[in-house]
Amino acid sequence: MAVFFTSDTHFGDQRVLNLYPRPFVSVAEMDAALIARWNDLVGSDDEVWHLGDFARSTKSAAENFRQLKGRKHLVVGNIDSAFVRELAWASIAPYAEIEVEGVKLILCHYPFRSWNGMHRGAVNLHGHSHGRLNPLPRQLDVGVDARDYRPVRLSELLLRR
Repeated sequence: MAVFFTSDTHFGDQRVLNLYPRPFVSVAEMDAALIARWNDLVGSDDEVWHLGDFARSTKSAAENFRQLKGRKHLVVGNIDSAFVRELAWASIAPYAEIEVEGVKLILCHYPFRSWNGMHRGAVNLHGHSHGRLNPLPRQLDVGVDARDYRPVRLSELLLRR
């Protein structure tokens, strides 16, 4: 079982195409590409931590959620409505602390200035900034805009620091 991280897919959200330079001409094209890139990497037994802003549209949220492979966890973002939070997530929380590959991870939609274990090697994974924030050491944006529109493994994130 592999563990992946992602954020800010914004399924069904026309606004994101106007706010950020995504290479898609329509929401339908964006949604299809994000699903394809996710499913090319993630297997049915893999785990995916989605760090918020999963979807804007309730219709696309449910349909896209069903198409995505893996056991999906949600760390809630600022646009994740009650409908999105009620999808069949393996877990849902505003914040999580987990360990993957011997590394303590602090997961939140928002980047932190300071986090638990910061000075003992813990890594803060976040979204929200769409690749536009200069990170602190051991702080990584897992949003699709910063990660080639796909989920990413911790080992890949740590190599690119």
